[in-house]
Amino acid sequence: MGSLTPPKLLVVDFTKEELKPGSTTWSSACNDIRRALENHGCFVALYDKVSPELDKAIFQAADELFDLPTEVKIQNINDKPYHGYVGQIPFVPLHEGLGIDYATTHEGVQHFTNLMWPKGNNSFSESSHSFAKTVAKLDEMVIKMLFESYGVEKYSDSHIDSSTYLLRFLQYRAPEMNETNMAFPSHTDKSFLTILYQNHVSGLEIKARDGEWITVDFPPKSFVVMAGDACKAWSNDRVLSPNHKVTMDTNGKETRCTIALFSFLSKMVEVPEELVDDKNPLQFKPFVHVDLLNFYATDHGRTSQNILKDFCGV
Repeated sequence: MGSLTPPKLLVVDFTKEELKPGSTTWSSACNDIRRALENHGCFVALYDKVSPELDKAIFQAADELFDLPTEVKIQNINDKPYHGYVGQIPFVPLHEGLGIDYATTHEGVQHFTNLMWPKGNNSFSESSHSFAKTVAKLDEMVIKMLFESYGVEKYSDSHIDSSTYLLRFLQYRAPEMNETNMAFPSHTDKSFLTILYQNHVSGLEIKARDGEWITVDFPPKSFVVMAGDACKAWSNDRVLSPNHKVTMDTNGKETRCTIALFSFLSKMVEVPEELVDDKNPLQFKPFVHVDLLNFYATDHGRTSQNILKDFCGV
């Protein structure tokens, strides 16, 4: 028996010139992405559209945001659960997060910026808007590839047109003596897709379909693309919406900063008829995406062992 190497996530290189729709590179990447999302619920994307300047600017923006007084940050309120400020929670003391809804629109970013900085903060709003739009392009490409690999590419344009984006700034500080190193407990995302970008401090772990926990390494210029519960529902239970958590190194001194783009649908989430047949009977009824979030925010939703089955199972 050789030594067991830890499983690695699929890495897809989006910087390749030959990755163009219709090419063999594209077709094989489509299938790779589908298999990765089915088995691990996520993959690593090498994507160089975030320039070194934007990389520096977005983490600077995050620092400025987290440096604001708590009484300012808690004004980040949203009717949609988990879209606004999350922090000061006794059982997750290391975590704090804020969200910009409709982050690919000027209005969405401006509304958030004016709330945090009533006198304005141009560099913050410009970096956030630019980052959200750049990463949304990656989201669109992944959607096209996933839909194509399932033979339902005719639906990808309407899906992309009805996608809205939530940009979340997430911070996990290093634990102090005798403090838990569990920075965020195991959960699945309620988004369609989640795209994560982090500083040099790791901590993300995901649970593969076979039950194994995988520690995720982010190579330079990389993103982790992860399926959420809405994607699992859409795929008629083919795609895995993986449980994932954040654990901080107890000897570490540094703060982990993650900038996450979550996609949500403004139209119904429903299984394409092409993904239903005798071998794959329909698993989930169509639903309004925000209703899934609202259900998750209830006691029943939070304690559910199988949220989609309880919320919209056939």
